[in-house]
Amino acid sequence: MKPAASLVAVAGRRRATLELAARLEREGFTGIYCPSPGDGLALCEALALVTREIPFGTSIAHIYTRHAFEYAQTAAVIHELSGGRFRFGIGVSHGPAHERLGLRPGKPLEDIRRFVAEVKGHAPQVGAVPPITLATLRRRMVALAGEIAEGAVWANGARSHMVESLRALPAATREAAGFFIGNMVPVCIDEDRAAAAAVMRKTLTPYVKLANYQKYWIEAGYGEEMAAVRAAVAHRDDAAVQAAMSERWLGDVTLYGSAKAVRDGVEAWQATGVKTVILVPSSTRGGQMVAFEELIAAYR
Repeated sequence: MKPAASLVAVAGRRRATLELAARLEREGFTGIYCPSPGDGLALCEALALVTREIPFGTSIAHIYTRHAFEYAQTAAVIHELSGGRFRFGIGVSHGPAHERLGLRPGKPLEDIRRFVAEVKGHAPQVGAVPPITLATLRRRMVALAGEIAEGAVWANGARSHMVESLRALPAATREAAGFFIGNMVPVCIDEDRAAAAAVMRKTLTPYVKLANYQKYWIEAGYGEEMAAVRAAVAHRDDAAVQAAMSERWLGDVTLYGSAKAVRDGVEAWQATGVKTVILVPSSTRGGQMVAFEELIAAYR
């Protein structure tokens, strides 16, 4: 079974992105999941019309940027147009995004609980709403996903820690066919493993600076690395931040190297209990379109 893929509609290449999505469906990839850059929800609305069978969803939509009623309306439209293939992935995002947008979020768990209740509560007015997936990292949000949602999705999760993370879900929930368990895994395919690792370190630099991710990776057993990262961040030294990303950590959070190494890594992720591995491709040779050519070739 092929993995799913993460897709962003970059300005100036949006029509080409839809063509790529249709190709991913033809190639047998198992899902398309759209993060917030480029308006993932808008892209999902287009995917409902240009694809026929492939599941897709947001991963994630930022709950503070629109009113719950507006989200419910749009999600219901996409759900209906897609024939039920759409999953509404939501999350609270992170501090830098809040600052950039001038937002003042409350407490994440309370805000998510309220938002989900409001979206579902609008169904009598807007029509059936899709299954909701919560963006998760640490135990309390994972447990909340099992309580109020129909799925949980990580971004940059640690493979060695995933079994422990999933213990926050009841066994019946983990095993339920309709409960989504996914992780967005950065990937770079290149026989030059060192070159691919360098791309992965650059890709993860913005994330490793975030306090919530640092806490998660400390919990996952990377306290030494995160201490070094925090020291480098304090000195505004990105080179030192990347130097603090050990090979052990990088191999646990990303996939890189040969096509076979990436395919084997996907299988290892699936063995942890992650049902949907969402690959987020980068390339040593070019941008998103080049990275997808490499990914498609790896699975032929």
